[in-house]
Amino acid sequence: MGTAYISHADCQRHDTGEGHPENARRLTAIEDRFIVTGLFDVLSRIDAPEVTEEQLLRIHTRHHLDTVSSMTPVSGYARLDPDTVISRDSLIAARRAAGAVVAAVDLVVGGEMESAFCGIRPPGHHAETNRAMGFCLYNNIAIGAAHALERHGLIKVAIVDFDVHQGNGTEEAFQDDNRVLFCSTFQHPFYPFTAQLDNSPNRVNVPLDATAQSAEFRAAVTDHWLPALQDFQPQMIFVSAGFDAHRDDEMSNVSLTDNDFQWVTEQIVEIAAESALGRIVSVLEGGYELNSLARCVETHVRTLMGLQTKLPGVMPY
Repeated sequence: MGTAYISHADCQRHDTGEGHPENARRLTAIEDRFIVTGLFDVLSRIDAPEVTEEQLLRIHTRHHLDTVSSMTPVSGYARLDPDTVISRDSLIAARRAAGAVVAAVDLVVGGEMESAFCGIRPPGHHAETNRAMGFCLYNNIAIGAAHALERHGLIKVAIVDFDVHQGNGTEEAFQDDNRVLFCSTFQHPFYPFTAQLDNSPNRVNVPLDATAQSAEFRAAVTDHWLPALQDFQPQMIFVSAGFDAHRDDEMSNVSLTDNDFQWVTEQIVEIAAESALGRIVSVLEGGYELNSLARCVETHVRTLMGLQTKLPGVMPY
């Protein structure tokens, strides 16, 4: 077993227009980094299939699917909300993005791969059951988690989300489903400005102040995520891997470093080894400064693979 990189050229066809931060250069930067560093030489590269309607409807309403489809323009651009731009081929990309996570689940649960990273766009964790928002059309990670539960019969899965924006769509999808533990850190107050629900047995939200740096983030994970995950004993872990909390990314004010993303990945890998047979599916969410994004994704994937990554200034928490 090894680690799969699942993507598709169609993900580059999601054209968001000049100047939009969520653009095709994000995947190009990641894949160029994988080539230069030789990471593609040790990854299993797999083309994402298209998601099926049945798989989409496990999370989204028929109204949502019809609305996004009807608003897709023949030419030019349309806005599903002030931030979410779509063009002619956006739904093609979105179907590949969601399909990548479903394929990752099949590979990992089936024992063909121990872990997978889905290098996809558009991202997904803001998409609610009946609404596209925040650059997201379909909730890719929620669709994958639902597939693990409904198709493969898992009874406990965890979703951890370290994107700097709260994964409101993922939370909404599973807020009443005790088979899913959702753990999240995010800048607050900040987009998406949704009401903060109290923590519950299947929800661990840890807001971070805009001034937060490594110590605050690591304390949130150590004091809140890890005990909840250890108690829950998930059979599989999904990661909403957003890198926009990096100090070089102007999308937020939180100031994390490359080392922090390596560290949190190490914690996830350790928990997965304890209860989930090492099974992890990681899904790209945010991250808009291309250099830090590419570096951190490379480090994240190397850590999933168990390859040693030496970063300057790595210190134990």
